[in-house]
Amino acid sequence: MSTTSVTQLSTQRRRSVLADQCLAELLGTFILVFFGVGVVHAAVITGAQVGLWQVAVVWGIGIALAIYATSAVSGAHLNPAVTLAMAVYRGFPWRSVVPYLLAQLAGAMLAAAVLYGVYHNPIAAFEAAKGLVRGGAGSEVSAMVYGEYFPNPAMLASTPALAAVTLPLAMLAEGVGTALLAFVIFMVTDERNSGRPAGHLAPLFIGLTVSLLISILAPISQAGFNPARDLGPRLVAYLAGWGHIAIPGPHGGFFTVYILSPILGALLGGGIYQCMLRRAYAER
Repeated sequence: MSTTSVTQLSTQRRRSVLADQCLAELLGTFILVFFGVGVVHAAVITGAQVGLWQVAVVWGIGIALAIYATSAVSGAHLNPAVTLAMAVYRGFPWRSVVPYLLAQLAGAMLAAAVLYGVYHNPIAAFEAAKGLVRGGAGSEVSAMVYGEYFPNPAMLASTPALAAVTLPLAMLAEGVGTALLAFVIFMVTDERNSGRPAGHLAPLFIGLTVSLLISILAPISQAGFNPARDLGPRLVAYLAGWGHIAIPGPHGGFFTVYILSPILGALLGGGIYQCMLRRAYAER
């Protein structure tokens, strides 16, 4: 076999592997968004959940299930901020970054579209009962089941202090939350860390970390920590009639708060782990 043929075969195999990985990322992100955004639908539109912790726990379990389903194929990034941090610090191939990001966004949009298909009548009834005009002022109260807003529209009426949440504060909440999430992901997946949970428990700890972060930061910024989780459903909301309420949102800042801040946060959290703890493990 010629050198050219070997090279072509290697390229074909690499493309086949990448295709499988992207499909896994799409499916995993679908699972994550379906359960996570789905429980927000149930809580806001029907009042099915009692308290923030119930929503947070469903989010955490959904994330754990998504990781269990796809980690053996793609590593279960399921989050553009995590993918970029893995490329910077863990040697994830840069040529795979854009395909992963597109697969994650597609999975998030698909899950949001399915949820809209299931919930469109209850959402319309909710809007009618609240006197909301979709796409008009105040309709972020219903749009929040897709994209995220600051302060949390569901809590603003009952907690006037949340009116003090500004764009910089929301950016801080999303950045710090994603930094902590990335730190935990790097910690539980580091083979040098002898204190990490057993491999089959790592997805549960990642999911529980998100549950904890949601319970603390959701009143401030709805606790996204994942650009695909926000942008995918937000695009579906835009197409479903929320228009400028979905993008750019009533207060603007959706890019800086829900895309840029998580990316910077993941790079910070991953960097802190790599430069401090992982280096210390290597020196022992």
